[in-house]
Amino acid sequence: MMKIGLTGNIGSGKTTVSRLFAMHGVPVYHADEQAKYFLQTPDTVMKIKEYFGDAIIDEDGHPDRKKIAALVFGDADKLEKLNSIIHPQVRQDFSDWAARHSHHPYVIMEAAILFESGQNKNFHKIILVTAPESLRIERVCSRDAVQPEDVKKRIQHQVKEDAKVPLADFVIKNDGSELLMPQVEGVHKHILVLCKQDK
Repeated sequence: MMKIGLTGNIGSGKTTVSRLFAMHGVPVYHADEQAKYFLQTPDTVMKIKEYFGDAIIDEDGHPDRKKIAALVFGDADKLEKLNSIIHPQVRQDFSDWAARHSHHPYVIMEAAILFESGQNKNFHKIILVTAPESLRIERVCSRDAVQPEDVKKRIQHQVKEDAKVPLADFVIKNDGSELLMPQVEGVHKHILVLCKQDK
């Protein structure tokens, strides 16, 4: 079984692309969603309170994601600390999940910061979803009801898209110039060939 990483900068549409792969029967692990789950576990809550203080805990005793985002996206050290708490849990969970899906030719992990975290080295191949920055900002503002300045802060902590393209094995354009489904089908077929060669 091959492990494929699927990534793209914020607003690129990687979740939409991952759903198209799922329609082809490919198991998809959504790392960012799992990270949100682990953020709520008692052990993680305790570690976050120790580092960030009680002010970022809401009245229900859960970490307030908006307050945390406001803190970490303006401070690289705090962002690194948060990632050091969450990412090891996600990596282990993905490993266990992949083992349960080992009867499939390949599985996909969808994650926003594969390159930034160095996780790209743990995958056989990487799929990158791209879109112009202006379009990505517009999408996120519409999706999350935030201001462009907020999105730009988050973008600053991601490796530039142009730098990721040469590092990716497959690039899927999500700028409206090409239909997504034929691109996904092409990559899917290519990976299936590679899976047969890998046996």
